[in-house]
Amino acid sequence: MKAKKVMALVLCAAMVSGLAATTVMAAPEDQFDGLTANEAYEFPMMVKSFQSTYWEAAMKGMDKAAEELGVTYTAQGPNSESDIADQVNMINTAIAANPVGLGLAACDTSSVQEALQTCVDKGIPVVTFDTGITDAPEGSVVCEVCTDNAQAGAVAAENMYPAIKDVIANAEGQVIIGEVNQDATAQNIQQRGTGFIDKMIELVKADGKTVAVKGNEFYVNAATGADATEADADVVIQVAVPAQTTVELCSTEAQAILSQENCIAIFGSNQVSAEGVLAANANLNVLGSDAANGDVIGVGFDAGSIIKAAVTDGTFLGAVTQSPLMMGYYAIYALTAAANGQELEDVPTAGYWYDATNIDAEDIAPNLYD
Repeated sequence: MKAKKVMALVLCAAMVSGLAATTVMAAPEDQFDGLTANEAYEFPMMVKSFQSTYWEAAMKGMDKAAEELGVTYTAQGPNSESDIADQVNMINTAIAANPVGLGLAACDTSSVQEALQTCVDKGIPVVTFDTGITDAPEGSVVCEVCTDNAQAGAVAAENMYPAIKDVIANAEGQVIIGEVNQDATAQNIQQRGTGFIDKMIELVKADGKTVAVKGNEFYVNAATGADATEADADVVIQVAVPAQTTVELCSTEAQAILSQENCIAIFGSNQVSAEGVLAANANLNVLGSDAANGDVIGVGFDAGSIIKAAVTDGTFLGAVTQSPLMMGYYAIYALTAAANGQELEDVPTAGYWYDATNIDAEDIAPNLYD
């Protein structure tokens, strides 16, 4: 293996080492050992949008891999993650050009089924990154480079719960835990939001309290373990999804939850929704890190300068970040291997809890894009 590839993989190992206690990682470098491109491949890489700096971090990983392998890529995406039809049109245009492989982070997994079938028919291998597609046509997706989103959502709940446990135990009436998800269509957001809900239900019930879930129909139906009606529950998990993926609309949904006197905590499940929670708090000023003194405990997801500042100053208790850099990096490696004709296994990437105490740690900081 070339020295620069070894260095990249060593850096990856260092970034995931701090997560060993909560996540079992595969060794993705094994299937890419000694990989070189048979040709100077060019890959279309479909991101969800350029709305979030998350995708800029992913492209930095793509840049690094492309340089190492001597391939090129073109990143494309709609203006917003809500612009599903625009992304589908971009995907279809890319497929019409018969690329040697296609990288795909689908805004809406159900909307790309026909395009994926076309890829099967044309023999174009697809590597999904960030968002998997569990019901993809057989043979279309050759590798998935994704965070374990259910686990990542559970990590958010596990780290939130100790901060609110005593408030729940001592509450004289019903309390609300909010969750804002930017959508109910993208598989990664679905899994992450449900992962948080299910873990929170488990934790609350283990302490002898009853739980109900209300709000967005998808998340209410997907939740498992709730054991009470909304009227009777000790804890209600209230889930909101805006009509479109914008910080402003997420803020409106968050404000409706935070304005309730019995709201004790809230989770924003990606950068856009977490920034929406913070925007709502700018008007309400209820978030903080001391639930015993009446603060609403906020937890975010992803990074960006706004979320990092909120974690640093204690407005957010903390957040969970993915590794967009390594997702982009391994997506290019996987596409190159697939174009060479190599069979592939999925590549899991890690999710990390960070707060004011570890935000600068060497296994965290590389993934906290601005």
